[in-house]
Amino acid sequence: METEKRTQISAQQIDNRDLSEQIKEVTKDSHVRAENTELMLSFQRGQVTLPQYKLLLCSLYEIYQALEEELDRNSSHPAVAPIYFPTELARLKSIENDLEYFYGPDWREKIVVPAATLRYCHRLRQIGKENPEFLVAHAYTRYLGDLSGGQVLGRIAQKSMGLKSSEGLSFFAFPGVSSPNLFKQLYRSRMNSVELTAEERNGVLEEAVRAFEFNIQVFDGLQKMLSVTGNEHQESWKNSEAVHSKTLPGTISPMIRMVLGLFVALATVMGLYAL
Repeated sequence: METEKRTQISAQQIDNRDLSEQIKEVTKDSHVRAENTELMLSFQRGQVTLPQYKLLLCSLYEIYQALEEELDRNSSHPAVAPIYFPTELARLKSIENDLEYFYGPDWREKIVVPAATLRYCHRLRQIGKENPEFLVAHAYTRYLGDLSGGQVLGRIAQKSMGLKSSEGLSFFAFPGVSSPNLFKQLYRSRMNSVELTAEERNGVLEEAVRAFEFNIQVFDGLQKMLSVTGNEHQESWKNSEAVHSKTLPGTISPMIRMVLGLFVALATVMGLYAL
């Protein structure tokens, strides 16, 4: 695999650095690509929409369920124990609260995710059983990324979606972390203390690159789902308009108005795409 070869070469060039610095170095290109996906750009522009955010939450639920179950199961593993902070970092309960807010009490029946999300979750469960040390890469990539941008992205999401309160945005809040910067320093220090063989370290670095690739694929899959949904609503609106024009010319029914509003929102998402 070309990506893995490049990762190994990069690892050899920076093998005297701490693990956190090595991960930062080998994922530099992937990080830039992730930041320039449509969803991340939409967050940066303050243009994230409710349909976009709700679908993202569905994928985050599946991903964090897999990640946190594997972290819990391997919490005593020598590579996982130093970076195991369930009280401070666990996201699953927060995501569940957000999904219930947007979808209602039967939210579990309404979750829809792209195939890329399922592949991501399968990988997390696979390494949890076979290579628990690789969980370090996924935990670092997800948790510190969320912690770094949580408060800012939460405010942007609240404003762009027109939410009157922070309800539905629990994912971005880390009540167990009083100082994100100090906590990130502690987390990196703990991660850098993990003892790994040269082969294991290379494996973790390759897994960090893979983690970014999985996330990019998930965002791409979400965008395709939104595009399909948008096209379906557009066709539905056209058909409804044709029927309506034959029966009640000169007026627009509440149903058509609702479909039109949703289509406009989804059209805003097309060509925007995500993290």
